[in-house]
Amino acid sequence: MIAIIRIAGLVNMKTEIEETLFRTRLRRKYSCVILKETPELSGVLKKIRNVVAYGKINEETLVALLKARGKVLEDSQAKLKDPEKLAKEIMAGKNLEELKIKPFFRLHPPRGGLKNSKLHYPRGTLGDHKEDINKQIMKML
Repeated sequence: MIAIIRIAGLVNMKTEIEETLFRTRLRRKYSCVILKETPELSGVLKKIRNVVAYGKINEETLVALLKARGKVLEDSQAKLKDPEKLAKEIMAGKNLEELKIKPFFRLHPPRGGLKNSKLHYPRGTLGDHKEDINKQIMKML
């Protein structure tokens, strides 16, 4: 599973990049989505790599993300009952909507700040973080 975090805002953004972000449900700054790794997704990531940070998420980080920021679809105030079980089902390939969870997570701005929001990883925050995206998500919970 791939975690994608939007870093840039809407100012001076090309229309086609903005449209792609809206379709992937990354509508606000510091929002995060979890998607399956597919060939189509690699094309999407290539298009939006200058405004997002992404990488492979592990199960421990997914459990922490579900505990801290997971919301139920019908009742946004309700907490998730069993995040460990839900994380295993998500890693197995189930969709978040099938599990009655909102398909995006609103994160806190990173504690300790960003490296540089204009440069690519490892000198900055943007682009492919591979396994290090888990550290970035933990800073934002």
